[in-house]
Amino acid sequence: MDRHEAMSYRNEELLADTIAGLIGDARHAAIGASSPIPAAAAMLARARGNGRPYVSLLGSRTQSFFTDGGRELFDCAGQGRIDVFFLSGGQIDGAANINLVSVGDYEHPKVRFPGSFGSSYMYYVVPKVILFRLEHTRRTLVEKVDFISAPGTSPDNVHRPGGPIALITNRCLFAFDRARKRFRLASVHPGHTVAEVIEHTGFDFDRPVEVPVTQVPSPETLHILRTVVAPQLIEVYPQFAADVFGIRGRA
Repeated sequence: MDRHEAMSYRNEELLADTIAGLIGDARHAAIGASSPIPAAAAMLARARGNGRPYVSLLGSRTQSFFTDGGRELFDCAGQGRIDVFFLSGGQIDGAANINLVSVGDYEHPKVRFPGSFGSSYMYYVVPKVILFRLEHTRRTLVEKVDFISAPGTSPDNVHRPGGPIALITNRCLFAFDRARKRFRLASVHPGHTVAEVIEHTGFDFDRPVEVPVTQVPSPETLHILRTVVAPQLIEVYPQFAADVFGIRGRA
């Protein structure tokens, strides 16, 4: 890979690399539906970690040991055998509450989302929950969600081993402070600014005096994503693999 190719990356590759760093040395990462970038991140972390974490990709026959879908996923999480999970929402607020139900009055909503499914359960029991939202606007990142599908925090007297550690968007990375129950701006992606993040975020957040720029993928990381991870995505996310990595075919 020459220097020009190494410096040329897609936003999806930047996000996958950043999320892989958040996964760290976890034993087991599980990915639910409609999450191609988190799936790529988990597979990247596995490739760089020589097989760790174990990756369970819902909907895959080759990348998961689950044979009964969500029921086994929930059982596994409840037993403490899933270390990382990913959640998104139609709305996410500054306390890391997510909304997967509706916008506006509950009885007469302006918008209806697919539903909460097991989001609140996974949010409570998985130690590292990484939030992701590719549309970073005041419509999606709001001061207060219209409906709490899954609460980001709990009272001090509630036993809760799980919860959010970060929120990644197309503009930046937020870290979540569970003690303060609010986000902190951790880095801004290349080509974006702190002022832009403030302008397009509906909730208040902490930030250091100097906000770093998100580290771009290394040549080695891009090579792994394009040659090792991309072919593994075809089974569940064929369109994503074609659009981002330009590969088509059977996994």
